Amino acid sequence: MVSDWRYMSPSFMKMKKDEDCKKIAEKALILLRKRGEEALAIATKAVMSEEIAYGPLRSALQYFLQEIRFGAPHSALISLTCEAVGGNPNDTSLIGAAMVLIASAADIHDDIIDNSEVKNSKLTVFGKFGKNLALLAGDVFLFKGLIILHEYCKKLPVEKKERILTLLEDSFFHLSVAEAKEAGLKGNFNIHPKEYLDIIREKASVIEMYARIGVVIGGGDLEKENILGQYGRTLGMLSIIRDEFIDMYEPDEIKNRIMNECPPLPLLYALQNPKIKAKIMKILTKKEVKEDDIYKLIKIVDRIEDVQKLKVEMKESVEKILDRCTFVKPQVYRELRLLLSATIEDL
Repeated sequence: MVSDWRYMSPSFMKMKKDEDCKKIAEKALILLRKRGEEALAIATKAVMSEEIAYGPLRSALQYFLQEIRFGAPHSALISLTCEAVGGNPNDTSLIGAAMVLIASAADIHDDIIDNSEVKNSKLTVFGKFGKNLALLAGDVFLFKGLIILHEYCKKLPVEKKERILTLLEDSFFHLSVAEAKEAGLKGNFNIHPKEYLDIIREKASVIEMYARIGVVIGGGDLEKENILGQYGRTLGMLSIIRDEFIDMYEPDEIKNRIMNECPPLPLLYALQNPKIKAKIMKILTKKEVKEDDIYKLIKIVDRIEDVQKLKVEMKESVEKILDRCTFVKPQVYRELRLLLSATIEDL
């Protein structure tokens, strides 16, 4: 999983079928879609207005934008933090569109690396169109995103342009290093959870970048940028860790994690105990891992003390960062809280 903000995908919002939980999930999704809809529309128009003569490639691009890309959480966060420091969120739509496309490229390329044919119960571009078309579709999104970013930055004061480009460069270098480290852990059942948490922290730098860009566009000072940047980092980490828990509940996803990636974080904690590891490996080395096996794994993992500690730390981190955001006006503060609340609900 990448930058993507696949961490803000429908799976990110997956809750138990409880009315209160559904309300939090639905409100968060509505918020993300509302704040990101204009940027997504710009991004979609920018790509689909191109004359792409080869039908299958055009279909792959259209499929991702209409069927996979459920919204634009990247631009939603930029919009939110821009308004948090008194800026006009409408000023973020174009750069939001650029981020949508760049992140889409990262999503597609990441699915190729992970051999992920299905995500959130839907075929990925890789799963539907194959490796070659997926790679090229990702390239189209990347190049178009960079062109839009260039056009947007030309209109900015030099200081803002340089700051945004520096943030973008730094965060994607961190992401690339994190992804390379993660790829090197494929099939490794001896990873220490701290090592994997460090990778998650690096990957979350992209979400921090989105938050910081919004502050820069909104004219916020460095102190506010640092606080809201930390908010973004926290949101990113919690979102990724939540996906790690969700992957434990989805048979197809956990099978793919075991075969093509590294085990989910909660499972890594359980694997630290030699006796429990033997039980887990007995399940995972079966020719076919069935739903009943997944439930057994979940029961084992839920009893691990370090997993329970992790859940407590996640909840504490929400209040810790929100306590630093008291300068934000109430309506925007409520939106900041809503996104964080969705990451820890039902844990």
